[in-house]
Amino acid sequence: MNQESTPGEAAAAPMASRRVVLAGAGAAAVAVLGGCATYGQSGGSPPDNSLPEESEPSDGGTPKPLAQTSDIPVGGGTVFDQRRVVVTQPQAGTFKAYTAVCTHQGCVVAEVRNGEILCPCHGSKFKIADGSVIAGPASRPLRAIDLKVTGTDITLA
Repeated sequence: MNQESTPGEAAAAPMASRRVVLAGAGAAAVAVLGGCATYGQSGGSPPDNSLPEESEPSDGGTPKPLAQTSDIPVGGGTVFDQRRVVVTQPQAGTFKAYTAVCTHQGCVVAEVRNGEILCPCHGSKFKIADGSVIAGPASRPLRAIDLKVTGTDITLA
């Protein structure tokens, strides 16, 4: 059986195929770029800055200490990734707490080094003294969290 096509039909098939490929490539580009949307801009979803339930006392009593003052190095800090909190000690005896959720895309910051809170996802850096942005892509500071120091116990207020 011999199938013949007209010149217009032969040209139409590859054109349709190119359209499908171009449409797919456009959709893929939108998906990739949408995945990098910054929170607070169109298309970005807010990072979860809530604290896990275990940070609250289950019996209505006093909260369990998050850490001891000796756990937080002077000029540095400690990330409590399970609790999504970072506690810093910018100078001896001064303790600060921030959400450990990066304001760029909601990754949990990984470490505190050389006076900076570091996000591993895209390289954002924040100051340990006030949570402000040192280097982006994050454009907003980490949210401060109230804490209480009683003796050597550090608890979230």
